[in-house]
Amino acid sequence: MAIALERCQLVFRKLERDLRKLSAQRQPQSVHRFRTTTRRLETLLIELLPQRNRNQRKLLKLLGGVRKRAGKVRDLDVQLSALRSLKIAQEPRRKTQFTQGLIELRADQEKKLQKMLTRESLREIRRRLGKASNELKLKTCRDPLAAAREILARSAPPAGPLTEEILHQYRIQVKRARYAAEFAPKSAEATQFTAQLQKLQDALGHWHDWLILTHAATERLGGINESPLVAALHNVTGGKFRHAVAAVSASSTRQAGLKPVSLVPSVRKPATRRTTRGIRKDSAA
Repeated sequence: MAIALERCQLVFRKLERDLRKLSAQRQPQSVHRFRTTTRRLETLLIELLPQRNRNQRKLLKLLGGVRKRAGKVRDLDVQLSALRSLKIAQEPRRKTQFTQGLIELRADQEKKLQKMLTRESLREIRRRLGKASNELKLKTCRDPLAAAREILARSAPPAGPLTEEILHQYRIQVKRARYAAEFAPKSAEATQFTAQLQKLQDALGHWHDWLILTHAATERLGGINESPLVAALHNVTGGKFRHAVAAVSASSTRQAGLKPVSLVPSVRKPATRRTTRGIRKDSAA
């Protein structure tokens, strides 16, 4: 199956627009859109192109640095959104203090992101974006659906219990597979496959959002025996974890190359813990 020309052209246009909006304001939506569009372009250049030239490699390096910095802001945005949605009567003062701590940390991370977006760096990214768009040879690109299935196959969770770390890494690969599949021309097969990946990505993403919030709350407020708020977060995260594992298990019965997995909770933490840096543990009641 050939790659869709309009999808390729769109991702370049959207990234230039999202970069411009990000440089003007670092609102949650602008940060999120920049990161997702960057991920889509990375998938196109890394997974669908047989090889990359010097300009494309340099572009990926520049975008990767900004995306990672924007990710620190995005992580705090999803923590704040999840925390505000949690309805709990206990410890209202602690919840307010915890929320304020996250807001302050986000402001610090936003300043660091803003410093990266200099006039010179933006100019170079735009220049390389335009060049990469003009030199892209679609005839050499891989079949997007085949590439997506290969990504899933090579990252399939092992048989047996899923740990949080395994689920976290698989979440990233599912996202990449979905972005690869989106470059396929419109068809019933592509639409159904992409919808399945979207559903799986949502389940994994919701779990991960609550997980990083729970880790942040535990570092600041203590364990489940020290804080009803932390206990409530652990309960919600546990439910999200079970839902995510069930989604992976259901997907494994539909996608070739995926092995069945066991619905077994894990106490292991994911590789990333960057979201809580700078928040002091609060012992206030």
